[in-house]
Amino acid sequence: MLHRPYRMADGTQVILRPIRSDDKRSLGNAFAHLSPETQRLRFLAPKPRLTTSDLRYLTEIDGSDHVAVAAVPAHDPRFILGVGRFVRSLENPEAAEVAIVIGDPWQHQGLGHHMGLALADLARAGGVRRFTASMLSDNVAAHRLFASISERLHAEHHHGVEELVAELAA
Repeated sequence: MLHRPYRMADGTQVILRPIRSDDKRSLGNAFAHLSPETQRLRFLAPKPRLTTSDLRYLTEIDGSDHVAVAAVPAHDPRFILGVGRFVRSLENPEAAEVAIVIGDPWQHQGLGHHMGLALADLARAGGVRRFTASMLSDNVAAHRLFASISERLHAEHHHGVEELVAELAA
């Protein structure tokens, strides 16, 4: 699914590609254009900016235990529309925490679902059998996304935050 063009509902042609260490500026720009609500839903709290340390963590990945993909327009691969990632659990190598964020103008066009399926494929190929995620209970889009990539979901609620576990089909 990586590098194959995908057409969003609005007709924009998008490519998913691995995130690179030289994406720091593009990622910082993309983050700066997220609405406060999108930032809150992704980070579970307000997050006004990404620090240098954040950008290093988010772009300098190993591609095995920390995998991240950027959704970019086919005509301008430097512009980031969204990012999805998973980080393998140190305690349980068959589990990985997953997170996806799509820029506000490109939400509700199927890009998160497409990215979720691509991440699930990459995870399974690397031996990951389940995704975990912490999300706010009011994050309806993330709940729908999780349900679309796994038929077997388990959720625990803790003070407005849900801990979801999605079993990845073989």
